[in-house]
Amino acid sequence: MLKVKVTCFADEISHDLEEQLDVLTQEGLANLELRNVWGKNVLDLNEEELQSIRSMLDQRGFTVSSIASPIGKYAVTDDFAPELAAMQRAIHAAHAVGTPYIRIFSYYTKDLDLDACRDEVLSRMKQLIKLAEQANVILLLENDNNLYGSKDDRVLDILQHCNSNSLRSAFDPGNFVMNKVKPADEAYPKLQSYLAYVHVKDATNEPHQFVPAGAGAGQLPELLLQLREARFTGYLSVEPHLPHYLPHASNPKRVVTAIRALKDLLARAEMAWE
Repeated sequence: MLKVKVTCFADEISHDLEEQLDVLTQEGLANLELRNVWGKNVLDLNEEELQSIRSMLDQRGFTVSSIASPIGKYAVTDDFAPELAAMQRAIHAAHAVGTPYIRIFSYYTKDLDLDACRDEVLSRMKQLIKLAEQANVILLLENDNNLYGSKDDRVLDILQHCNSNSLRSAFDPGNFVMNKVKPADEAYPKLQSYLAYVHVKDATNEPHQFVPAGAGAGQLPELLLQLREARFTGYLSVEPHLPHYLPHASNPKRVVTAIRALKDLLARAEMAWE
C-alpha cells in the first residue's frame, strides 16, 4: 500500500527542539518542518547549531521534510539582493540537515496592480530557481495571503512561466479558503501536475480563522481522495495555526489536536502514513 509522509511545523509546539521531538514522537511522527528553533529562524542558525540539529535528529530517527524559509515574504519593491543571500543560506541549511525542499513565497504586492507586478515577480522567481537548480534543491511555492500568488490562477501562472522541476507547489488548502478559492474543486485540478507537498491547514469563512483539518471549508476529505487517486506519496505537513480556535489550550495541545485531525481523515480515506 502507498504511504504518505506526515510532517509538522514543530515550532508551533515550542522553541525547544527536544520538546518538539518529544511531542512528535508521542504522535508517531518521524518528520518535521524546520522553521524556528531556540528562538531563531532557520536561516539565522549558525553552522554549529545546524550540525547540532542534524545530530539530534539522527539520534532520534527524525528527518527534516523542508526548510520553511520566509524567502519571498517581502514586498516586491524591496531590494532583491538580501533575498539572494537568504537563498544561499537556505540552500546551506537544506544541505546541512539533509532535505531537498525549501519553502518560498511569491512577494507582497501591497497596493500595486497585480498585472503590473508580474514581470518583477517572475524575474525574482527565475533567479531563485537558478540558484536552486545549481544546488540541486527544490523550491516549494506556498500560496499565502496578500501575495502575488495568493490565488490558484496566479500560482499556476508562476509555475507555468518558470517551467522548472526545481519549482513545485506547496499546496495550502487553508490559505486558499482565506482567498475565496475552493481547494479541491478549483485549485487542485489546475495545480495537480505541479504539486509536490501539501500544507495541512483548514479554515472557516465565518468566523475567518484556521481550524483543524476537516473542520472548515478546505475540502480536506475530498483533497485526500484526490491525492490517493493520484498515488501521491509525498509530505502532508501539519501547520496548525490554532490560537483562535483553541485560545485556552497549550501550544503542544493545539499541535496534537491538528495532527490527530489529519490522522482521522487519513483513516477515513483509507490512506496509510509514516
